[in-house]
Amino acid sequence: MQKSRGNIQLSSYDDIFGGVPDRAKETADEQGKEHVKDIPLSELYPFKNHPFKVLDDEEMDKTVESIKEYGVLTPAIVRPRDEGGYEIVSGHRRCHASEIAGKETLPCIVRELDDDAATILMVDANMQRETLLPSEKAWAYKMKLDAVRRKAGRPSLENSGQLDPNLKGTRSNAIVADEAGESVKQVQRYIRLTNLLPEILDLVDSKQIGFNPAVELSYLDEDEQRRLLEAMDFSQSTPSLSQAQRIKKMSQEEGITQEAMNVIMSEEKKSDVDRVTLKNDVLKKYFPKSYTPKQMEDTIVKLLDQWQKKRMREQQLQ
Repeated sequence: MQKSRGNIQLSSYDDIFGGVPDRAKETADEQGKEHVKDIPLSELYPFKNHPFKVLDDEEMDKTVESIKEYGVLTPAIVRPRDEGGYEIVSGHRRCHASEIAGKETLPCIVRELDDDAATILMVDANMQRETLLPSEKAWAYKMKLDAVRRKAGRPSLENSGQLDPNLKGTRSNAIVADEAGESVKQVQRYIRLTNLLPEILDLVDSKQIGFNPAVELSYLDEDEQRRLLEAMDFSQSTPSLSQAQRIKKMSQEEGITQEAMNVIMSEEKKSDVDRVTLKNDVLKKYFPKSYTPKQMEDTIVKLLDQWQKKRMREQQLQ
């Protein structure tokens, strides 16, 4: 039987958060010892516009099993909501896994945070994950950059509590890039992806459209992106970097028609000669919604192996 935590005092931030960035650690040190409180799952709400996906994948299964056996070892960070309950700042996956595991409460640290400080902490905590989708990085960088810019524009006295007091004179995007371990240019390129339609960004996440072509396509307006989707459907292909660059150039110089997009997308690419492409919409009819592209691929390969063995047996009997 799991022991009740009560109001346990934790003197070390590392005991609670492990690898969360130093700036968040400094904030905890300033606030002193914090308390872990078991909060009913029914009172917890996801962070507004949370950019990180909570998937029922293999990693989630492992988290659920760990929680069933040991409980939640790392408390979530939450903040009070004006309308009641608490907003999760860090711990969305733990909350979801706890629900699956049949838990009724989640150990949390309640912290008073303004919107920008909460956004920065939420992004920093989640960026520690090993694998992140392009869409997750794109929206996380954008949210953090917007928050850092707003913080940098406030009086230094207000900045000193939750952000580096030396923000003045420092470019906000350089701060975001440095803390993410990326170049400023790469952070800017990721943020460009937030200009893509959700349907196109999904194709980037599933690796059907490469990162570099996606950055080029992000310069198209919404109508042009919708025409691109029609052209992709017409040609049953996705744009290469060269095609994306030409589409962008035509868009910026003279505008691009549906016919022109269809022509460009219908070109045979070297990489297409030995490749068979199955559209997401086609595959989704045969797989659970929770399946990742890798799970779909593994299942298809397994079924093809079985089909090949069956054909070989039939041929031997002839």
